[in-house]
Amino acid sequence: MEHPLGSGERPLRVAVVGSGPSGFYAAAALFKSDLEITIDMFDRLPTPFGLVRGGVAPDHQKIKNVIRVYDKTASDPRFRFFGNVMIGRDLSVAELTGHYDQVVFAVGNESDRQLGIPGEDLEGVYSATEFVGWYNGHPDFQDRHFPLDRARRVAVVGNGNVAMDVTRILVQEPDELQPTDITDEAVAELRRSAVEEVYLLGRRGPAQAAFSPKEIKEIGDLACCDLIVEPAAMVLDELTRAWMEGEPPSTKKNVDYLTEVSAKDCAGSRRRVHCRFLVSPVELLGEDGRLRAVRIERNELVAGKGGEPRPRGKGEIEELEVELLFKAVGYRGTPLDGLPFDERTGIFPNVDGRIIDPTSGAPVPRQYVVGWAKRGPSGLIGTNAADSQATATSMLADAAGSKAAANREKEPGAIVELLAERGVDFVSYQDWQRLDQDEIGRGEATGKVRLKYTAVDSMMEAVRSLRE
Repeated sequence: MEHPLGSGERPLRVAVVGSGPSGFYAAAALFKSDLEITIDMFDRLPTPFGLVRGGVAPDHQKIKNVIRVYDKTASDPRFRFFGNVMIGRDLSVAELTGHYDQVVFAVGNESDRQLGIPGEDLEGVYSATEFVGWYNGHPDFQDRHFPLDRARRVAVVGNGNVAMDVTRILVQEPDELQPTDITDEAVAELRRSAVEEVYLLGRRGPAQAAFSPKEIKEIGDLACCDLIVEPAAMVLDELTRAWMEGEPPSTKKNVDYLTEVSAKDCAGSRRRVHCRFLVSPVELLGEDGRLRAVRIERNELVAGKGGEPRPRGKGEIEELEVELLFKAVGYRGTPLDGLPFDERTGIFPNVDGRIIDPTSGAPVPRQYVVGWAKRGPSGLIGTNAADSQATATSMLADAAGSKAAANREKEPGAIVELLAERGVDFVSYQDWQRLDQDEIGRGEATGKVRLKYTAVDSMMEAVRSLRE
């Protein structure tokens, strides 16, 4: 016998793949509907919260307080968490669509964009993704080694907030970072660091910089570091001045602050951050397989198709000696077996959050996407709320008026039985809460806000011990 989908007799069963902000915002938006909905959230790691845990800088603890909002969603009796379950390894996309009425993918962008220039494979060239994951204790990056002890000059390519985080961690005093949830291994490496100068390389001008006023000012306020901007860089061209009139207030705040900095004398601090604008790396130069310099081309701004300022190389080349380089030029998604994927944009092709077949343009039944996997790596944590709400609206519209019969495969216990049959030891939200308190307790014992487990094996060992 069929019942309305989303009724008490036949709840709408939804799977959310990924437990970062976009996944939790999608779950919260769905729970606000009038339909009876149950949500199972899956994550390949034993720990939830995605980039809030593994990407937000350790000296930005207040930003991590957003986890309280996600806790509220997770406390709903209609919600279950399945950590340590990897889609594509433990469950297939096809199996998810068999066990759930709708599946929403909140898998983010787990890869990084490349510069696409010669020398990118030299020792000493790293992605910001690796560095951020390393100092934040993400299990994927704990085997990385960054030779900070032999690098006096470092280039950071990019002008977004990730570039600001990388730069700030490189130049900040380790004693300031020690009480945070940064890993002890990262602090030890930073104490041995020989870094004196960091060059922030942006291909566009100061007005087009993607960092927030708060992020650049944080670097300028560091007592251990001089922020240096050449006065000539703050002479804006007519195209930029006209373009700025339609931009948000943050653009003018950035320009005003950088202009103020450019007029100041250096205080003679131990470390210096140089903001270089209108430059693009064109080649990385090495010696004995190690990075020794970056060749950069000076740019000028020209009007794009929509009138916006776009960088164009002038053919003027400069060689900048550096021993390390971090690429902070954006993230991109990774393909998931069983889902359409756009290699060019690095996202799952979609319309209004409905995943589409790229050949026909038709929606793939019952499959949806949110967050960076939907729109690309743009916006802050809060940006995901409206984005996820939009996808949830599509999901609810698709479910409206549908009927479905009882289905053994879609019963709440079916997925638990399947995982048990495969020997998958999944982490429940209650398991996570115990692990969370354990990490906080470990941190308190050493004067930190939290001492993270940084390997899946150690996380699972702790989870099993805490269950007893």
